[in-house]
Amino acid sequence: MRSVIRALVSFVVSFFRTRAAMQLEILALRHQLTVCHRSAKRPRLRPADRVFWASLSRVWSGWERALVFVQPATVVRWRRRKFREHWGRLSRRGKPGRPPVSKEVRELIRRMSSANATWGSPRIVGELAKIGITVSKSTVEKYMVRRRKPPSATWRAFLKNHVKDLVSIDFFVVPTVTFRVLFVFVVLSHQRRRVVHFNVTEHPTAEWTAQQVVEAFPFETAPGFLLRDRDGVYGHVFRDRIAGMGIEEVLIAPRSPWQSPYVERVIGSIRRECLDLVVVFHERHLRRLLTEYFAYYHRSRVHRSLDMDCPDHRPVQPGDSGVVVEIPQVGGIHHRYERRAA
Repeated sequence: MRSVIRALVSFVVSFFRTRAAMQLEILALRHQLTVCHRSAKRPRLRPADRVFWASLSRVWSGWERALVFVQPATVVRWRRRKFREHWGRLSRRGKPGRPPVSKEVRELIRRMSSANATWGSPRIVGELAKIGITVSKSTVEKYMVRRRKPPSATWRAFLKNHVKDLVSIDFFVVPTVTFRVLFVFVVLSHQRRRVVHFNVTEHPTAEWTAQQVVEAFPFETAPGFLLRDRDGVYGHVFRDRIAGMGIEEVLIAPRSPWQSPYVERVIGSIRRECLDLVVVFHERHLRRLLTEYFAYYHRSRVHRSLDMDCPDHRPVQPGDSGVVVEIPQVGGIHHRYERRAA
């Protein structure tokens, strides 16, 4: 910086000298510069020297003729670098991009993804929306705890015109700690994905299965269509009882569970989110576990197919209605998040 100031002072003093004295001084300085250029391999320049030559090249057209210690292209590169740094500083003064996510929301996303091992980013987005926090799916994926996601079914095409009058039924098996095999019967309504009835037995029969359908739809509330597979348990007794209730059976193709996607999806959720995480002792224990899970499933669990709502409508809480509290459900396997006044 001192060399630049010294050069500027010499420039001002030169106005008070004669032309002959200035020419002799220029000659002496050029000779010294030639000797230095011949003896020194590479001059050491400071940032102030670069700024000086970059600025001088803008106001003096003959700067290239007086330049001997570096190439003119080097000065042009310095000038361009100075231009980029100038506009870079100006652009960093503002706050571009999306508004930052608060630390509270980031920690809440991590806590949700850690406490609910089977939840994906869409489920967390829906749960946050229920407590008045609106964030995008990409934001949740950025801050959630990473883990392998379970596979999800993609089959959706079915008779949407009959969704209000359509139910699906199916069995699935659950082994106990004593190696007994229990059969769980599920009746699912397609309209709001509600499990309208379930029961557990060790010996399913056509009579028992028909009685479950009667208990699921009492007092002439039977649906118009019943979707099921071709399991042998649905014998003639079952078919006669269903026909007497005015229900039309719709059978899927053999070995084609994807043709009954809704109930298969629910059974998969029951396994991944409940039964795969516990040990079943006996029939009474299994019935209690499923009762707790279906209470969570209907009133707390958000569904993508229901626009991030629950089968039993769950209202959205405003963001300023209180602090976020965590409510364990299904024995702490899942959690519900609500805002409550302090």
